[in-house]
Amino acid sequence: MTVSQPDAAHLDSSAGSSDTEAYLQLAGITVQFPGVLALDQVSLDVRRGEVHGLMGENGAGKSTLLKVLSGVNQPAAGTLSLNGVVQQFTTTKAAIEAGVAIIYQELHLVPELTVAENLMLGALPNRFGVLDEKALLARAMRELERLGEKIDPAQQVKYLSIGQRQMIEIGKALMRDARVIAFDEPTSSLSSRETTQLFRIIRALKAEGRAIIYVTHRMEEVYELCDRVTVFRDGRHIDTFEAGEGLDRDRLISCMVGRSIADVYGYRPRAAGDVQLEVKGLLGPGLKEPASFSARAGEIVGFFGLVGAGRSELMKLIYGAVKPAAGEIVLKGRRVRFATPRDAVRAGVALCPEDRKQEGIVSIASVSDNLNISCRRHFSRFNVLNSRKEAQTAKEFIAKLAIKTRNGETPIGTLSGGNQQKVILSRWLAEEIDVFLMDEPTRGIDVGARSEIYGLLYGLAEAGRTVIVVSSDLAEVIGIADRVLVMKEGRIVGDLPKAQATPDALIKLALPR
Repeated sequence: MTVSQPDAAHLDSSAGSSDTEAYLQLAGITVQFPGVLALDQVSLDVRRGEVHGLMGENGAGKSTLLKVLSGVNQPAAGTLSLNGVVQQFTTTKAAIEAGVAIIYQELHLVPELTVAENLMLGALPNRFGVLDEKALLARAMRELERLGEKIDPAQQVKYLSIGQRQMIEIGKALMRDARVIAFDEPTSSLSSRETTQLFRIIRALKAEGRAIIYVTHRMEEVYELCDRVTVFRDGRHIDTFEAGEGLDRDRLISCMVGRSIADVYGYRPRAAGDVQLEVKGLLGPGLKEPASFSARAGEIVGFFGLVGAGRSELMKLIYGAVKPAAGEIVLKGRRVRFATPRDAVRAGVALCPEDRKQEGIVSIASVSDNLNISCRRHFSRFNVLNSRKEAQTAKEFIAKLAIKTRNGETPIGTLSGGNQQKVILSRWLAEEIDVFLMDEPTRGIDVGARSEIYGLLYGLAEAGRTVIVVSSDLAEVIGIADRVLVMKEGRIVGDLPKAQATPDALIKLALPR
């Protein structure tokens, strides 16, 4: 892929001729809202041709900093410089005109407009005051070709995948000749293929000398993509590190949360009880051979593997979301058959899915509705809902799990990922669930909120429930599981007790032949 070449005059003026000097520099930035010091004298610099990672828990100040950079928030103190020239962005238009682009997690596109119209929104070509559609499509096609995207420029954006929409946002930034591009959690909704494509484009942008800020919760992305990484905590700049293999993961986590990695996972050993779930020869889509394993009451069993190993597919077969071709499930010594997820829930098996937003919640519905959606049948007589009982249940679990929400009527889509996950857990705690299938339970959740989720999982195990955790995070699965099963290419290839579940052992089993 070839992206537009940088404007040499713009990038190489006397103020910043060296690649080791900052192209973007924020110094002593302070932002205060009523009762909240969102940024406290924060400084950050980004060099041309650099991918600079920005990490921290939710509320650390990352989003506020991006809003300062984009002209949404004006700082009470501090300076922002581009190529050595102090800037004051009082509007988003001023930031865009200065060459700054923010690719937000919630993309700013107009679904009803075409790809071409979105790419050139605000600068549509015209002749004599009339839209020049021929020129519009031609310019859009050139931009899409540079991005390596085979998308019809006349297609409405609403029909595109999330990954394709993100490419349109990047195309908008390049058509405006952005020299500073910030990505806010860009892979949170992308597939593995789309993530690979995004990384390829970011590397191309880096090679062109653009200054890139990359906000993420995912440590593996920092190691793969970033040159340096800065950590914020409680609105303050904590430290900046050179990225790469020399960057100690424990030190990075400690900076983000103010405590050690052992404290983050907080492993709590416990005695396991009788076998509660047995999977015998289960076979179906995504599996290359029959899968068999057992899990005990009070046990946390981890499932590790690379993308495409078949872990999520196995969970959906157990849960009844996908019909198995062969095999059986034994629950508490009794053979069961789940034709649907409803059958599984009523038997005491629940799944917290990998794609929380698409499969786990109804984002426009309230916290109460999402929490009660399964157990609602317990609160109705003659098909009439007992709304008071629902509200009471929601209030109880909001307090019990410390869900950060104004009340039960708040739309769940406005909550953080960690609080959404707590609502899903509350849904199943309101049922009589014995086996919890947790597929990537902390994906997109900051480190501090992860500790809370882990505490809830330990609590379930200590209460005699069986917890199965599917995770792509090697440190997580080692940190919280009593034993780890490894899957590779649709097969279970290892079952290691905690003492033997080392990074080397798990990676060796998970890698393709």
